[in-house]
Amino acid sequence: MSMVNLTVNGRQLSADVEPRTNLADLLRETHNLTGTHIGCEHGVCGACTILVDGIPTRSCITFAVTCEKAEITTIEGLDEDEISAELRAAFQREHGLQCGYCTPGMIVSARDVVLRMEAPSEHEIRVAMSGNLCRCTGYVGIVRAVESVIADRRTRGIAAVPDGDRKRLGPAGSGNAGPTGVAAPVPSTARAVGSAVAQVARAANAARLDADWKPQASFRQSFTVSHPIDEVWAFFGRIEDVAACLPGASLAGPPQDGPDGSHVDGQIRVKVGPIAAEFQGVADVSRDDTTLSGTIIGSGRDRRSNSATRGLIRYALRPDESAAATHVDVDVGYTLTGMLAQFGRSGLVQDVANRLTAAFVRNLEARLAHGANGDAPAPAKAEELNALSLITAVVVARFKRLLAALSGRA
Repeated sequence: MSMVNLTVNGRQLSADVEPRTNLADLLRETHNLTGTHIGCEHGVCGACTILVDGIPTRSCITFAVTCEKAEITTIEGLDEDEISAELRAAFQREHGLQCGYCTPGMIVSARDVVLRMEAPSEHEIRVAMSGNLCRCTGYVGIVRAVESVIADRRTRGIAAVPDGDRKRLGPAGSGNAGPTGVAAPVPSTARAVGSAVAQVARAANAARLDADWKPQASFRQSFTVSHPIDEVWAFFGRIEDVAACLPGASLAGPPQDGPDGSHVDGQIRVKVGPIAAEFQGVADVSRDDTTLSGTIIGSGRDRRSNSATRGLIRYALRPDESAAATHVDVDVGYTLTGMLAQFGRSGLVQDVANRLTAAFVRNLEARLAHGANGDAPAPAKAEELNALSLITAVVVARFKRLLAALSGRA
């Protein structure tokens, strides 16, 4: 038997344990902390996850004697924790639990994600939480809960803590075990190198995604604006004005200029009957003054419907023969996944796009006329995109064409 001294949920505890005793059994059998659940007992399912010196740890495969002088926090010790309280509310709101057996370990791991990841994507959250298994929910509600807590905290100005404020190298508990009990600090050079490597990896992943991505569908749009090409080209360079012409679109902040173009954060609101979606996304915009052409690469996601979209737009301007008007050719490629993908069939999307283009051109004409005539009233902000009314109009038009065709045959 060996004596082990621990700080468990803020209390000093000591116990005689066999060298083979794992931390989960010690907490459950000796201290009645049964919120730590045991599932696979192989460190696979994550149900037994607790915090050891602030680091999520599989307690079923961690020997208690290796955690001498360590600080242990179980799910019971997170009752008053701010992040955990927000996660519990989000799990309930987003239906992120059913039987609840995995939930204690899920909360502990999710807390670590919220604490240390600034703005993770859905994929990054799923990877970070992949060590916790759930046989009930399908993970959708869990991911939504984590996303909502992160978004809410960042909106309130609470930034992520780099590396979760971890200051030790090695397995959990190893910073305290041994005769000296002195923690080994992480060298600043190691942190700097790790940060640089992470930045390079993120850039490489983004570049690879752009290079490998293939749109599910594509189509071409063309329209004419009754203004000279110089005016239209200059207007297309004002991203805020262009966004104001798109129904439902708005920017989250001013565009950020870079060596290869501009980067913008924004959103577009779409209403499909009772479904109100708000795609939060980013876009990179580049323009070529010599060819009067541009490219927009963007992606967005709606958290509520779990729908995501990615698109590539290329446009080119050419003058009308009279030089008083401008022809605009637009090539669009897109991918739509999730609940709203049922509205993403290429024929339907192209018909809807025709109507959206008409609305965009009307708003564009109004804004260009306002710029040319200082006495003209300022055009109104483009309204929210109501996809259902557009789809209904498309269906009605197709039905009328079908009736006309049948009448012609008769």
